[in-house]
Amino acid sequence: MTDLAFGGASIDGGLYTSVTGFAQQMPHFLNSLVAYWTDLGLGVFALLMLAAWWRARQRLGGSSRRRLGRGEGRHTPPVTMAMALAVPVIVVLAYVANDVVKSFFHEQRPCQTLHVITVEPCPGLGDWSFPSNHSAIAASAAIALLLLDRRLGAIAVPAALLMGASRVWVGAHYPHDVLVGLVVGSLVAAVLMPFARRAAPLVERVRDTPLRPLVAAR
Repeated sequence: MTDLAFGGASIDGGLYTSVTGFAQQMPHFLNSLVAYWTDLGLGVFALLMLAAWWRARQRLGGSSRRRLGRGEGRHTPPVTMAMALAVPVIVVLAYVANDVVKSFFHEQRPCQTLHVITVEPCPGLGDWSFPSNHSAIAASAAIALLLLDRRLGAIAVPAALLMGASRVWVGAHYPHDVLVGLVVGSLVAAVLMPFARRAAPLVERVRDTPLRPLVAAR
């Protein structure tokens, strides 16, 4: 495999320095909030995935008397559970796909190339920048959740965009790193999520086994 040296500064280095320079003029508490979000925000997507699983489990448990929320009624309960279980798998696959793309390019972090002051410490040399793993993970979770449940997707999609923006704000990535990461994650989720529907018969079989609590409430 041939590794390609990639000079990201020539693409949108000016925009990167504008964003990071603007961040330096902002109050410390705001930069602290952005830093917390960029470091811990992926946990929000984990919570949303857990919520999606829980809602699917309640539906499959035979809670037909519960009025379905807006965006919940697009799939049968077994399909909903199959898709909910697929979301974390798809996120992992999106991370792997993004890492494969990253392995073809050796783009140094912009803070290493442009030597700007950043909100967070600059990652070391050899910690390649293109594309952004955080953005790919967030986008794959957001699109998968959107295809599963519009209400959860309405939370996840803006959160993914904020995650991508935060990576530039704290100085970890060029804007194009984030954009491509978002595209990779979105494509993986959009392509793979429909296949999860095919696992609905398996979910129905699991419901009749001792593993029932995994897929259905009482």
